[in-house]
Formats: sequence, C-alpha cells, structure tokens
Amino acid sequence: MDSRRVPRTVSDPKVRQVGFFAPPDRSQSGPQIPYSSSPPISEISPSGNSLSPVMIPPPRHLAAAGNLPPPPLSPLHRDSIPVGSYNPSEFSSPTTTEVPDDSSSPGWHRRGSSDKDGEVQKERATSSKPLKEKTTKAERRALQEAQRAAKAAAKGEGTKTAPVASESSHPVKIAKGTSQKKETPPAAAAEKKGSDRATDKDRKKDVPHPRMQFDDKSRVEKAKKRSVVKQTEAKNRVELFRHLPQYEHGTRLPELESKFFQLDPVHPAVFKVGLRYLAGDISGGNARCIAMLQAFQESIKDYSTPPEKALIRDLTAKVNCYVSFLIECRPLSISMGNAIRFLKTRIAKLPLTLSESEAKATLVTDIDRFISEKIILADKVIVKHAVTKLRDGDVLLTYGSSSAVEMILLHAHELGKDFRVIVVDSRPKLEGRLLLRRLVGKGIKCTYTHINAISYIMHEVTIVLLGASSVLSNGTVYSRVGTASVAMVAHSFRVPVLICCEAYKFHERVQLDSICSNELGDPETIAKVPGRMEINHLDGWADTDNLQLLNLIYDATPSDYVSMIITDYGMIPPTSVPVIVREYRREYLWT
Repeated sequence: MDSRRVPRTVSDPKVRQVGFFAPPDRSQSGPQIPYSSSPPISEISPSGNSLSPVMIPPPRHLAAAGNLPPPPLSPLHRDSIPVGSYNPSEFSSPTTTEVPDDSSSPGWHRRGSSDKDGEVQKERATSSKPLKEKTTKAERRALQEAQRAAKAAAKGEGTKTAPVASESSHPVKIAKGTSQKKETPPAAAAEKKGSDRATDKDRKKDVPHPRMQFDDKSRVEKAKKRSVVKQTEAKNRVELFRHLPQYEHGTRLPELESKFFQLDPVHPAVFKVGLRYLAGDISGGNARCIAMLQAFQESIKDYSTPPEKALIRDLTAKVNCYVSFLIECRPLSISMGNAIRFLKTRIAKLPLTLSESEAKATLVTDIDRFISEKIILADKVIVKHAVTKLRDGDVLLTYGSSSAVEMILLHAHELGKDFRVIVVDSRPKLEGRLLLRRLVGKGIKCTYTHINAISYIMHEVTIVLLGASSVLSNGTVYSRVGTASVAMVAHSFRVPVLICCEAYKFHERVQLDSICSNELGDPETIAKVPGRMEINHLDGWADTDNLQLLNLIYDATPSDYVSMIITDYGMIPPTSVPVIVREYRREYLWT
C-alpha cells in the first residue's frame, strides 16, 4: 500500500457478508448481539483494511457446536444491504449448512458433545425437508393388496380376490410362496427346453477359436471332447511353441477315414476336403481356399432348412461346424479365414424375403464370383503387372513353388522374352522340384539349387520373385519358411525383391515374428531323408527325452527387405498395405 496515501476511516460501515453464515438463532434465550455492534475493524486486523472480502467458513463440527464469534466485516463493500438480507431461494442447495450465531463464546469452540450434534442435525433435517404423511404398516399392506387385486381383475387371470386388511386391524404376514408369479404353461416350458436353441449354442461352442492357445489346459480338454479327429499329443513338444498344436501325425488319417459314414453333421464334400488336407494332397493357399469354397458350395446345394428354424442362423451354424472340422484336419491359412468371413457375411445379409431356393442360388453365385474375381482374375492381373518388370537377359530367382510366380514365368516365356530361372528349394517338402519339371517341360532355361547355396548364387540374380501366403498390415510378408532368408540375402546383394500376392490374402493383423502365430508340421519329415537310408541316424528320436524336432511351416519377412508388392490393385510399396486392406474391406467383404 502506498505510504503517502492517508487511510480513510470508516465509521460504522454497513457491509454485505460473503461466505457461509446464518441469521441469529432467535430461539436462544440470551440477548442477541446485532451485527452493527461488532468490534471495529481496527480491533480485528492491525492494518485496518487488509481483510479479504471472502471469508473461509469454519469446520462443520465447530459450526455444530454453536459457539462461533461473529464473522469479521469487510470495508471493501459500501452497500446499504444489511447482513443476511440475501434471498435464500436464489442460493438454496441441499448441502447448505446453517451456522447459528452465538457471540457469547470468547473463541472457537472445539468438538462439542455428541448430544448437541444430534440435536443440531435433527433441526437441520426438520427444517430442510418436509416430512411425508406417516402411514401405518397396515395401511401400506392394504394399498399393496388392493393394487394386486386390481391387476388380477384387469388381466382376468385370477378368480380369487386378495384380502384387504382394514386400517384398524393388525398387518397380516403373507408367506413368500403365496406371492403371485407368472405361470408359464407346460407346453411353452417344454418348447423353451427344446433342442432348437440348445443345438445352436452347442454348435457355436463347438467352433474353437482360430488362434486358440494350446498351452491352456482347460481349453485343450474342452477341444478334445468336441473334436472329431482323434488328437494324440506329441511326446517331445517344443517348449517355445507350446501355444501351438503339436500332435502326432501318423495316426490321425487312418482313424478319420474309418469314420467316413459316421459323421452326420459334416457334409461328405467337406469331409473329403478335410481328408486331403490331412494327407497333404492339397497344398498352396489358392488351392486350399478354392477346394474349401467348392465344398461349401456342395453343402449349400444339399442344405434344407429344418422346421421352425431360420435359414440364416442355421446355415451359419452349419458353416461353423464345417470350419471346426477343417481346423482339426489342418489349421486354416489367413486366406481361408478371409474367404470364410466373406461367406458368413453374405449369409448374414441375405434378404428375409427370399425363399430357400433363391437364397441358396444367391450364395452359390457369390462363391463362384469370389473364386473367379478374387483368385483367378486377380492372378491374371498380377501377371500383367509383373511381366512389365522383366527384360531380356534377366536372371530370375524364385523359392519353392508359387502358382502366381509360375504363371508369370510361363506368360513371359510365351511373350518371347529371354531369361533364365534359378529355382531355390529346401527340405522337407522340396516343392521346387515340381516347379522345375513344369518349367523345363515348357522350354525355359532353369538352374536348381538348395537354400544353403543362396549366398553363392545371388550375385548372378537380377530380380527375385516370391509368393506369399499372406501380407500383414505392417507390410510383413507371411510365407513358407525360408522366404525371409532369401529376401535378406537379396537385400544384402541389393537385388530387388518382388512379392506376388492377391488382395484377398491381405490381413489387418500385425505380426513381428514367426513364434506367436505359426503352423507346425510333422517332425518325422525332417528326421528322415527319403531314399537315403544310410544317413537316417535319427530313427527312434521320439524316445529321447532331450531331443525335440521343430518343423515350422511359415516365417515372417520384415517389410524392410521387400522392394515391391504386386497385387491385383497394382504395384505398391509395403507401406501402402493398410490402404489395400481398407479398400478391400470396404469394397467386397464387409459392405
């Protein structure tokens, strides 16, 4: 404050109090001290005018005690409104606390007695909320009985009138068993207990999650009880891959063939496809997906809706049952999962006005269109795009056997381009030998080698063409095991790596390694070399507790080692994969 300024003296000011306060309690017998006779400001504060206009209320227990000094006055307000003259209706709230004024106490009073607190709380309750009219228990009981009788008379269900107790009589206790309950007829109860909804729920339970963790003992036991194929756990399981199924492969196929005429819920066409999956006769993402969709076509043609059931729900349950059987034969690939999602979406979006024959014809047509557009025509578009990148004198390297890569090589040879192909292969499947025979039969110059010589032969290569089982959302290429090694070696030699993959194989999943999600093959195939009995030194390896064989089917190639991905939408970099996933979902599957 400026020392040159002379403080103004205020004589008996009239101010408006701000904060928590209450008018003086007139019920008290003692004389009331008016606010105007409060001590002067100079007695409250030495500075005379350094008080805050807003006062902090005292604690609640002090307010309940009733021994509070009058609140100090503020010299900053010169209104003519007396203290406590505000309108309570403008600031009323259920939590407002009324503090009685009692200036007889010299100072702040500490915790008061509990009796006085209780009296103050009772006074607050009576003053803040008006009490409802008290009714006796007999009157409330009579009102309830009258309401129940009125409801029974309105519905026309009961002939007995509920007894109405008089006001003067004592309340009558009614047993819990006599309370009126909605009685359902026995026929309706039998229908509810029927097998319609129960079978739908059981079918839903029968479908295991496609990515079930097989190290969960409770889920594995439930899956064994529902399984159609007899599953025998492997003796020496690899601990790092316990979350994946590890079963003995030799005993499943004969046991399943013996059940051919005993599986009522599985359609024969689906059963045959499952047997071929288990025997390994069908391999490759496109071949497996086409065989599955064609089996679903046959089952839909032979399907008939049971009485008192909806086609959409029952057919979806049937498809779930078929998918469960196929998963037991061999885990689904990502492309097969996308095709199943497409089929279920089409079933769910069938108009209710269609008849059964029309709905079945619509589904069969949709499956044919999916196969022709998303697989066959997509491969043709990929071939047209990839051929533009090949020139005369190129040395092309491919790994394994990919249907899309084979179509590219054959079409380039038909166009008269001069190139050489290096086919890299690996055990145990040795799929490259079949590709080599077909290419040599067409007159293409080829070189065949195993994957252990990839670094030796990479200096001759100009372009690497690889297939893919799937392309994930982060650009990772999910393909047969060994693809990542080939791509990494090509990247170190600065050779461009082109991935040929259809758009229906793209998935929104993100995967950084080959451990969390993969498929394990039969370890016996890597323990034995066919035709070389002199080097088969691992006979009886399963009896050795400390020896575990791992046969991975897929691996993950990071996007850093991929130069370009050729799809039916065009040639894109790995960073544009999420765009394809979004557009494909909007265009075809979920729209």
